[in-house]
Amino acid sequence: MGRLFGTDGVRGLAGHDLTARLAMDLAEAAADTLGDAGEFGVARAANRRPLAVLGRDPRASGEFLEAAVVAGLAGVGVDVLRLGVIPTPAVAYLTAELGAEFGVMLSASHNPASDNGIKFFGRGGLKLPDDVENEIEDRIRRRGSAVARPPEGGFGRVSDASAEPERYLDHLVSSLPSAGAFPGSDADASGRLPLAGLRVVVDCAHGAAYEIAPEAFRRAGADVITIGAEPDGLNINQGCGSTSLGALSAAVIAHSADAGIAHDGDADRCLAVDAAGNGVDGDQILAVLALGFKEAGRLTGDTVVATVMSNLGFRLAMRDAGIRVIETAVGDRYVLEALRAGHYVLGGEQSGHIIMLDHATTGDGILTGLQLLDAVARRGQPLGELAKVMTRYPQVLINVQGVDKSRVGSAPELAAAVAAAEMELGSLGRVLVRPSGTEPAVRVMVEAADEVEAERVAGRLAESVRTVLG
Repeated sequence: MGRLFGTDGVRGLAGHDLTARLAMDLAEAAADTLGDAGEFGVARAANRRPLAVLGRDPRASGEFLEAAVVAGLAGVGVDVLRLGVIPTPAVAYLTAELGAEFGVMLSASHNPASDNGIKFFGRGGLKLPDDVENEIEDRIRRRGSAVARPPEGGFGRVSDASAEPERYLDHLVSSLPSAGAFPGSDADASGRLPLAGLRVVVDCAHGAAYEIAPEAFRRAGADVITIGAEPDGLNINQGCGSTSLGALSAAVIAHSADAGIAHDGDADRCLAVDAAGNGVDGDQILAVLALGFKEAGRLTGDTVVATVMSNLGFRLAMRDAGIRVIETAVGDRYVLEALRAGHYVLGGEQSGHIIMLDHATTGDGILTGLQLLDAVARRGQPLGELAKVMTRYPQVLINVQGVDKSRVGSAPELAAAVAAAEMELGSLGRVLVRPSGTEPAVRVMVEAADEVEAERVAGRLAESVRTVLG
C-alpha cells in the first residue's frame, strides 16, 4: 500500500481508489488513533464512548462512503453524529463546539464528481499533522487479518443532527464586527445589518454550501442572488464555483450586483468577482483582509502567512504596507501550523483557502466571503477598488500529467532546467516546480513581469518535466 494521505486527506476516484472497504478501514484506524486521546494526548471523560461528527458534500458516492464510515466507527465503539450535507469548515467548527474526539468530512473539494475524499479533524477541529496521518496508515497495515471483536464499551450509537447547521450559521454571522452572537441580534446598535445595501451573487458550486452560504449572507443583510445551488450528486463543480468563475461573472453583470462570491465543492475556499465581472483571487482577498486587520490592530506581529504559490505582487504589497510574510508549503494545514506556531491570526492561499484563527481552525469560504464584503461595506469602496491594493504579476501554471512526480526533488536534469529559468527571469520573476498533493501530476508555476515571457518559460519547463520524469 502506497501513502494514502495527500495534501488534504485521502482522495481518489470513488469506487476505485477510494472504496467502501478503504473508507471503513480508515474509519476504524482513525478511531484507534484519535478516539482515546482526542487532540493527541487529551483524554476524554472516562464514562462515555468517543464521539465523532461526520459530514459530506452532495456527491452521489458520498452516500455509500458515509455508510461505510459510520459502520467502521460504530463497529469499534464510536458514537457518530451525522451532520448530512454540510461544508468542511462546519465539520471542523462543530468538532470543537460539540467536544467531539474527532471529525470526518467526505469530500473531494474542487475535484469532479467522480472523485471523493476523506478528511479528518482532531479534537478542537484541527487538521492532523503528518505523524498522526502516518499513525492511521500504520494501523491499517497492522490490522491485517486480525479478527475483530465487539468493543468493550459497546457498539457506537448513530444519530442525525439536523439542528447543528443552525449553530454554525450563528457562528458565521456573529463573526462580523457589528453583528451579535445569536439570531435577532445580527444588527449593530443602529439596527443596520452589516452587509445591508450590498447585492451579492453567491455561487455554491452545486456543493456542500448550497443552503448555508446564501442564508449566511442574507442574515448579514445582503441582497442575495444564488447560482450553483441545485446539486444532483453529479454536477458538483461542473462549470461553476471557484474553479470556473465565468458563470458568476456573467450573473454579477446581469444582476448589477456589487460582487460575487464563489465557493468550491466543500466550501473551504472563497474567490470573488467584482462589479465589472473581474476575478479576485485568494492573494487579493488575503491582502485586503491583512490591511484591514492591521488598521484595526488585529494583525498579530504585523505578520501574515502565505504559501510558496502566493503571487509576487502580494509579497510586494505586504512589504510596502509593513507586513511581514511567512511562507509555507502548499496546503492550508501548513498555513495553520505556521499560524499556531507563531501565534498569528491570518493566513491563506491563492486558491482561496483563508484562515482566520480568531474565528476558525481551517479555511472557511463562507466566513471569508462575509469578512471580505464587510470590508467593502465598512470602507464604502467597491470590491474592485479594494482589490487594487496589490498588482497581480502574470503567473502561468501548467499541470503536467502522466509523469513520476516522486522524482521532482531528485532529478538533476530538472534541477538544472529550473536554475536556468530562474537566472533568465532575474529578480522580477519566480519559478516553482512541485508535485501535486491532490492529483497524479507535477505543477509548474512561473511568474514574470511580462506574461508572454512567463508563458514561454513555463512551457519550456513543462516540456523538461515530461522529458525527465516521463
